[in-house]
Amino acid sequence: MKKINYDSYFWQDGLVRLRGIEEKDWEVHYYNRFDSEGRRLLNYKVELPPTEKEAKDMVENFKDFNYDSGRIMFTIENLEGEIVGGINLNSIDERNGTFSIGMQIDRDHRGKGYGTDAMKIVLRYAFNERRLNKYCGSVLENNTASEKMLKKLGCTQEGIRRQMVYTRGKFMDEILFGLTSEEFGEREKQG
Repeated sequence: MKKINYDSYFWQDGLVRLRGIEEKDWEVHYYNRFDSEGRRLLNYKVELPPTEKEAKDMVENFKDFNYDSGRIMFTIENLEGEIVGGINLNSIDERNGTFSIGMQIDRDHRGKGYGTDAMKIVLRYAFNERRLNKYCGSVLENNTASEKMLKKLGCTQEGIRRQMVYTRGKFMDEILFGLTSEEFGEREKQG
């Protein structure tokens, strides 16, 4: 196959490139299911023990951008082609122009800016290609890394849903964030 030139590729930013989920990705998904704390911050719960079948089924359900799933799932790779996480566009409400994003950066790759870059790519797609108007996100209290990233992207804290999530034997707050297309566009212009 001819070498791919990524110079003007939409699905790439300074540190990462997004691609569709492939069958071979099941092993990485399986590996990451053992990061219970990372998964708790993503799904707000402790998941049952992982199985190879579950990992393979997840890949089968979302590979090749299966739009029937209600989610547009991507694998995040660094520019060397190593898988560093996954991200998805979800909860798309075309009528009201709202959406959410779910993301997990593998524990071995956190703190390197991969999540921020992946979020920028998906936000550009949602706002500039899908004509969506507002990103609606949330983090579990004490998830300071995700809260910091959302603020870095220009998100505004819009509220707190008090004692919304039960985990670790107690009720925890869910912190709500939002970002409009206009706000994102202004931030993009500033660089």
